[in-house]
Amino acid sequence: MKYYLFYLVILGAFVNTAFAQKQAVSINAVIEAEKNFMQEVAAKGIKGGFLDVADPEGIVFKPNAVKITDFYNKIDKQAGSLTWHPQFARISLSGDLAITAGPYVYQNGSNDTDKVFGEYVSVWKLNADNQLKLMIDLGIQHPEPENVEQDDYAEPIDSGGRSADNKDPFSSKKVIMATDNAFNYAMSESTLASYNEFMAPGGRYYFPGFEPLVGPKAVMKFINNEGISVSAETTSAGRSASNDLAYSYGTARIKKGLLVSNYNYVRIWQVDNNHRWNILLEIFSAIEND
Repeated sequence: MKYYLFYLVILGAFVNTAFAQKQAVSINAVIEAEKNFMQEVAAKGIKGGFLDVADPEGIVFKPNAVKITDFYNKIDKQAGSLTWHPQFARISLSGDLAITAGPYVYQNGSNDTDKVFGEYVSVWKLNADNQLKLMIDLGIQHPEPENVEQDDYAEPIDSGGRSADNKDPFSSKKVIMATDNAFNYAMSESTLASYNEFMAPGGRYYFPGFEPLVGPKAVMKFINNEGISVSAETTSAGRSASNDLAYSYGTARIKKGLLVSNYNYVRIWQVDNNHRWNILLEIFSAIEND
């Protein structure tokens, strides 16, 4: 009997451990979502692929924010081919929010001269069926890259800086809205100082015409060299249930030398050990009216 009870205890511990491991969030979840997205685009074209993976509230910028479903349902089949690679990926501890970014190639023709190179940023949200769906998609163009970055995928880690889980993170977004507004105000005072204060040590920065920059020093050097100043306004935001990953987006007016242009922006925020939200990634995409 003792051996039988001991066996039940061991079996129970094994089952509980296996269940916990099965329920653990992995970065592979969003990588698989990306692979599925790429397969859908290859099989059904750009329009069909986007419609298959879109969250009902998901948005693209064409040039202003519009629902993915509204935009692609109103256009004919989109010509050309689109390929990409998720080079950077993160997922929240709760698994309900994820981010991918990387290079893409769009080609509408048979010659290499027809290729357009750039970078994309995608935000993924978990739906009621436990599927990651495309919440935000934004991209920039730049010349053909000279260097190939190594993939940067990281498993979610509880740093101890996050607060208690939020039962309704996507409607309760005041903290992220306030943080995004605070950063926008700081940029209006000093663009350089704001990045020094808010950007995470490995934060990534995407600006049209340039390959991604990594780290506050590289970003500040770029801003200083290009003579960039930014004024921006927050549109919306959301965060994960585990309160460790969040996003925001809005519009910006960027002065680059003597030129002033309008942009959309998307920011990815990550909490640190001191409960501070830092910019993990930021992308600006020029608003080009048709």
